[in-house]
Amino acid sequence: MAAVRSSERSGPLRRVGRTVGRALHLPFTGTAKGIRKATHAHGAGESGLGRLIELHAVNGAGDVMITVALASTVFFSVPTDEARGRVALYLAVTMAPFTLLAPVIGPLLDRIPHGRRAAMAGAMLTRALLALTMSGAVATGGLELYPAALGVLVASKAYGVVRSAVVPRLLPPNFPLVRANSRVTLAGLLATGAAAPIGAGLHQIGPQWPLYGAFLIFAAGTFLAFTMPPKVDSAKGERKMQLVARGSKKRPSLRTVGPSVFNGLQANASHRALSGFLIFFLAFLLRQHPLAGQSAAVSLAIVGVCAGTGNAIGTAVGAWLKARAPEVIIATVLGLALTAAIFAAVFFGGLTIAVLATTAGFTQALSKLSLDACIQRDVPEEVRTSAFARAETALQMSWVVGGAIGIALPLNGVLGMSVAAGLVATGAAFSVRGLLGAARHGAPHPRAA
Repeated sequence: MAAVRSSERSGPLRRVGRTVGRALHLPFTGTAKGIRKATHAHGAGESGLGRLIELHAVNGAGDVMITVALASTVFFSVPTDEARGRVALYLAVTMAPFTLLAPVIGPLLDRIPHGRRAAMAGAMLTRALLALTMSGAVATGGLELYPAALGVLVASKAYGVVRSAVVPRLLPPNFPLVRANSRVTLAGLLATGAAAPIGAGLHQIGPQWPLYGAFLIFAAGTFLAFTMPPKVDSAKGERKMQLVARGSKKRPSLRTVGPSVFNGLQANASHRALSGFLIFFLAFLLRQHPLAGQSAAVSLAIVGVCAGTGNAIGTAVGAWLKARAPEVIIATVLGLALTAAIFAAVFFGGLTIAVLATTAGFTQALSKLSLDACIQRDVPEEVRTSAFARAETALQMSWVVGGAIGIALPLNGVLGMSVAAGLVATGAAFSVRGLLGAARHGAPHPRAA
């Protein structure tokens, strides 16, 4: 009888415990199911694209953790003048060797078409180990931090090149490439936005804690890379080839793949230079002269949110446009960025800075998606990995040039916005005519030799 009464009493308690457990568990399981449903929609789950979307989200979250740790060490922890020197040193120590290493990434990855999953996993594992290495130096900001940052940059670019080459093999039926690129990119942006405040919170515990977070994220990404479908490693239809324009005897380069890719790359280089310039110039300007009524940190956060929002909107619009007339899209958004920069120079203020940051994020995202569409359309599959690697290298160098100008320029808002307009105007002068001509007459498709 005692056992029966005990069972009767424990029954309701057990049910209450299960109910409470489900209530506590539901936010996590519900969120996970919602994410999986979004990433696997429209056939992406069956084709394997959903796995790549999730992997890229992990990549974005890990990268932003490292960015938070570096920014707090190189930028926020010292006075403005010293910070400018540290940031310049960071660019010199990391980007100068990267200029030499980056052109090698594409050809090396072309040699391992059967190991793309391993290459992506290796890029994740490398950054996980480097995050642990950096955790010991991030508190002091010693020189040993910079070689590790270079390794993170190279591994990140290697992952990006392989990811670009993998996307076409994971397309669901009747799924446009630009939409696939947009969904992958948007997942990375959303993960970056979610991880940034977490990284900032971890930094409050200690400067090394965001790097511990990055280690865990990249370790998870290492295992996730191997869950990609086996067709990612397939090299069917691929050979080691070089780019040669039809009937051309020029030395193979990005100039030989047709006017759409070449002029699109020039336009994107000006967008990327504008991005690098705004990041560094506004970082120092707003630290010295915050927005009215705001602290330096809040001012930088406002501009960062505006840029991220613009980037997300541009990515979403890119998926909606489905890469119709990509040359016209690139020329149009270049004109939009130029207009916003001129407006910011003439009517300099907090509002115009926010508008320019939003516009720059929007136009860079949409222009890059359109450039990717041109490369996928005009460059043979056999050499797309190298083409993406060369394009990414050129764009990264443009970002560095823009950033270097932003660091060296006096902290005068009108002058800075005028320089920003000049960077975009230079790109427009070299590329818009060729883009519109290619859109009118049709770009000649190259052959592979």
